[in-house]
Amino acid sequence: MDTWVLWFLLLQSVVQYPQRVGDGLDEVTHLRMEASAKLQEEEKIRLELEVEQLALKQDVWAWGDLLCSALQLWQLWAGAGLLLLLLALCYGCRKRSSRRAEHQEANDGANGEIRNVDANEEGAVNEEVDVGNEGEEGEDNGVNGEENNNDAGNAQEVDNVAANEEGDVGNEVGNEVAIAANNNDVGNEVNFHDHADNIGRIVIQRIQWPVQDLQRGCDWTNLLMENYAFYFQRVLSDSFYPVLKRAIGVGSAFEGWSPREQDVVYQVLVPMTPPRGHSFHLELESAGQMHVRNFRIRVQQECTCGTGRRGKNRLCFLHHPKEELRSKQDPSLVDTLCTDSYLDVHKTARWFYQLVRAIWPALPQSHNWHLMPLPSRRSCQFKVTKGTESFHIEILFGVRQGDSDVFVSSQPREAYTSRTVWPETYAVAEMKFFKYIARRAPRDSLHLKCLQFFIRLQLGLGFSTYATKTIFMHLLSIIPAHEWRRRHFVRRLLDISESLRTCVQARCLSHFIVGNRRLPLEIRLPPDVLMASPCNLFHDLEMDPVAHSQAMSQYVDLHRWLKRILNNEQ
Repeated sequence: MDTWVLWFLLLQSVVQYPQRVGDGLDEVTHLRMEASAKLQEEEKIRLELEVEQLALKQDVWAWGDLLCSALQLWQLWAGAGLLLLLLALCYGCRKRSSRRAEHQEANDGANGEIRNVDANEEGAVNEEVDVGNEGEEGEDNGVNGEENNNDAGNAQEVDNVAANEEGDVGNEVGNEVAIAANNNDVGNEVNFHDHADNIGRIVIQRIQWPVQDLQRGCDWTNLLMENYAFYFQRVLSDSFYPVLKRAIGVGSAFEGWSPREQDVVYQVLVPMTPPRGHSFHLELESAGQMHVRNFRIRVQQECTCGTGRRGKNRLCFLHHPKEELRSKQDPSLVDTLCTDSYLDVHKTARWFYQLVRAIWPALPQSHNWHLMPLPSRRSCQFKVTKGTESFHIEILFGVRQGDSDVFVSSQPREAYTSRTVWPETYAVAEMKFFKYIARRAPRDSLHLKCLQFFIRLQLGLGFSTYATKTIFMHLLSIIPAHEWRRRHFVRRLLDISESLRTCVQARCLSHFIVGNRRLPLEIRLPPDVLMASPCNLFHDLEMDPVAHSQAMSQYVDLHRWLKRILNNEQ
């Protein structure tokens, strides 16, 4: 049926086609056709826009899917990283707890040993009192009994001071130490460290520290001695005076601390070697007394025949006539700076000072600085000043023992030392030890401030600066470098005080250098010094009961003064 309709319409259009139509009808048809074309074009454009929007939406959806995938992947990695961080923190906490437990066990063992030592020392003192009372009679017995009773009373007072040390020197210190020892919580441990650091800050602020720029003074002194060394070599190159080597900075200033507030002494040691045609021979004067080793430097003339061309100062002192030597050659070292063939300290110091004063105008420092000599028989001391600024410099002379860091020097060890006696000095070795510690200590280490404060505290109380420095060096060698920070400041001061108390009670303080086989390898010692028995710096306390009693009384005063400062009771 539909097919017949289609054929009918087609036939009708064929029959009507040849008929002519008017112009009006053609124009209407034309307009309809244009309208239809426009509608088709608009529909086409609309379809194209829909296709583009659909494609854009598909791209957006694709990017969204990609971002969601990336976000899910990042969340996965973040979760894994957080898990690893938690595991690391748990491991660190467990390790720190085990270390703290070991440290507490070590402290408990050390405290037990100290209490045993104190008990033994007290028993020894009481035994000494009993023996003294039984062995003496009459007036001597009464005197000795009184001395021993005073000794025991002072010992008991020292024990009481030590027993109350943790509690009395600020409850903030003793209580916090106990809390830290028994605490296994990391957060509380951090709080303890912060609290200890705050205590250290407060104590340091209470102390009036001297305004000193030791490093600038050391640098200035080193530059001055380098300029002097240049002229020493030129002036003495063809003479029979000692050959002067490069100066070595020693003493407290070059170690980084100073017990004085104003007048800091910059001390240097100038090594000397024998001139041509001479040799030095060190002769031990006090054999068997390791606590005081003194030497004499015997100067011996050597044959120089055939060692060089003939001329001024080229003759042999042993094989040429004395008349020819006097007319053609300068005097021998034996004739200038020696007494009975031994090098004389006084003559050497006088000669060296004349040399320093003669060379001074040639130095660049002389243009702005003024040289002022200071009296000294065994060294060359002078001050250099410029306006309000000044440096006090002391030049010592020494002869090295072999290739070691131990010298015999002009510095006296006692009130009176013979002019031909050169005491043994370990100043170079000690300076190298301080440099060794400084290279390993953290930047905020206060170990030098601990030493400086304690030495200033004990000035005038009878204990020598060297004894306190020796105790401090022993502590430096056993306490790790990172445990000298501000939060450890009070604890380290108490350690120094406790070590001093123990040494005074035991009447024994071992020398830090002599017989110490645990020194760093860079510090070189002669075999006889390295293998020697420990040297007791408190030898006088061992030999003199009165001196021992006074030392214990002085320690009590020192400790009370320390507590007053730490507790701000001044």
